[in-house]
Amino acid sequence: MKRIGFDNDKYLSMQSAHIRERISQFGDKLYLEFGGKLLDDYHASRVLPGFAPDSKLQMLLQLADQAEMIISINAADIERNKIRHDLGITYDEDVLRLIDIYKKKGLYVSSVVITRYAGQPSADLFRKKLEAIGIHVYHHYSIEGYPNNIDLIVSDEGYGKNDYIKTTRPLVIVTAPGPGSGKMATCLSQLYHENKNGIKAGYAKFETFPIWNIPLKHPVNLAYEAATADLNDVNMIDPFHLEAYNETTVNYNRDIEIFPVLAAMFEGIYGHCPYKSPTDMGVNMAGNCIIDDEVCKEASRQEIIRRYYQSLNRFVKDEATKEEIYKQELIMKQAKITVNDRAVVPAANGLAKENGSAAAALELPDGTIITGSTSDLLGPASAVLLNAIKVLGNIDKKVHLISRTFIEPIQQLKTGYLGSRNPRLHTDEVLIALSMCAVSDPNAKLALEQLPKLSGCQLHVSAILSAVDMNTFKKLGIEFTNEAVYEGAANN
Repeated sequence: MKRIGFDNDKYLSMQSAHIRERISQFGDKLYLEFGGKLLDDYHASRVLPGFAPDSKLQMLLQLADQAEMIISINAADIERNKIRHDLGITYDEDVLRLIDIYKKKGLYVSSVVITRYAGQPSADLFRKKLEAIGIHVYHHYSIEGYPNNIDLIVSDEGYGKNDYIKTTRPLVIVTAPGPGSGKMATCLSQLYHENKNGIKAGYAKFETFPIWNIPLKHPVNLAYEAATADLNDVNMIDPFHLEAYNETTVNYNRDIEIFPVLAAMFEGIYGHCPYKSPTDMGVNMAGNCIIDDEVCKEASRQEIIRRYYQSLNRFVKDEATKEEIYKQELIMKQAKITVNDRAVVPAANGLAKENGSAAAALELPDGTIITGSTSDLLGPASAVLLNAIKVLGNIDKKVHLISRTFIEPIQQLKTGYLGSRNPRLHTDEVLIALSMCAVSDPNAKLALEQLPKLSGCQLHVSAILSAVDMNTFKKLGIEFTNEAVYEGAANN
């Protein structure tokens, strides 16, 4: 059984209560800049076992009667069709997706703000799409010298030129499809307008990572650095918080670097800065809900290794720089781990070396390691998948779940008619074949019923996985890594 290190129920109640407290601190209204993933935060659920992927959404639903949402999107990102690579859709498509999801979940989306607007035709077209579905659209403009020209920014010629977004609820959550969308600038622009209109409004920032009240080099915080290695974000001790309170807290470099500018902006708007440090601006309570530090540390170490392998594979495909690899290697050293601290890595690589062909290893929930090797019928990913569900179903390893006479016609179809050079069955093909066999074979049916038990299992393959196999493992909830070498070169 998976060990729990994070109290999700405590988090939901504590986090929503803390946000309510921050609203009351400012009076009428709080603009909450919401960083990271509001939906499907699988990184948090991996490094904080017990954290539900939809925890942040569930927390906001507790505030739904007080909250409304503004989604910001950069006009330049609309113009150049910027892609969210994790979803394979453009930023403007993602805004429409988010509106639909938030509405269905019971959150009120009041408007969309198009930031850095300069009359881009694609932005105008997007505005018409939004207005057609009843969403209010506002425009914010580029300000010369932003963010350093404070006198211009905090004036009628700066924030004053932006549209004033009409809001009706005490909590305004500002979110976006991705970084660089102008969330913070949207919040600050609104503070300027609210102040001019005599409305007491405040600003706070919600980021799950880094966690401010655990050590700088805690594996949970190092795992955040590993997850953002391509951005070169660095966790740091917050020097402003240390000076103000003589208390050591953790923040990340960009928030620390921009804080003097933010403080000056607040002074321009309010006449004073309500915060003494970037840490003060945050409302994150996740660190208070860790109930087993060792469980979270080990989960984070495993995440760091997975992120290292992801970077290696991106580098081979020309999608990552050498600097990103160096950063990941440094994080591994800081965490005092090697790839062999991931049990499936030496198991798969050792078998590959022994057999002279690609191999895979999968760790079951009870810690048992199952292996699979390349054969003339199956690749290592397919082999280990079948072997694992045999063990889970207590099926004799000598039993053939899919007979050769069933596999060979599929291979003939692949190579003879569909132009594939690889006759071996991928994981999706194996599962389709297995489901067909399950109609008449009780063992195949039993094996198929074991698939849900694979969710959360760890897998390593000694060669680069195909996109098809990766997609299958993601759907099954298997957390996989693989060596960044192609199968033919894996054992040279």
